[in-house]
Amino acid sequence: MDPRHQARLRRDNLHMVGKLTLVAALMFGFGYALVPLYKHICEALGINVLSLSERQTANFGRGTADALNTQVDRSRTITVEFDANARGPWDFKPAQATLKVHPGELATVMYEFRNRQPRAMTAQAIPSYAPKQATAYFNKVECFCFNEYTLAPGESRQWPVAFVIDPKLPKDVTTITLSYTFFEVSGKNAAARPEPRS
Repeated sequence: MDPRHQARLRRDNLHMVGKLTLVAALMFGFGYALVPLYKHICEALGINVLSLSERQTANFGRGTADALNTQVDRSRTITVEFDANARGPWDFKPAQATLKVHPGELATVMYEFRNRQPRAMTAQAIPSYAPKQATAYFNKVECFCFNEYTLAPGESRQWPVAFVIDPKLPKDVTTITLSYTFFEVSGKNAAARPEPRS
């Protein structure tokens, strides 16, 4: 091969490597900048109102965070009732039966689970709401629903449900019932099942 041609190929390859390195560096920089960029955009547009500023986080638990949240409608109180149904050998219940919240206020309730079987079991929970029209206004920030969980024999666990009721909830709705049905996932933990006796 002609030495000039080889030199040109080498030069072109080095040029291409330089371009790819620059693109990779720009992509890394863009990815790194996305978090603060996203934060500033959300703050400018007034979305993601549930995230707390550093000052609010430092004061959380002292009542300051709630006072600084201007999205809370303190003129209304909604009673949220918690219901738990277990299909199968589970102890499943909310830590409290009811909670009074203001629309826009972040609230949390714990649910308690216990596997009463002498074998590991995998299960999941499905939520439902009453009245049905409240579904669109009940925003869960953290929830155990729709995930599958495996509990060892006799194991107990607690999981939180953190939620916010949208202030646009119709005025005639004063009580919302959040109900969960917890059931075993079919076909899971088959190896842990005892062999049937003949």
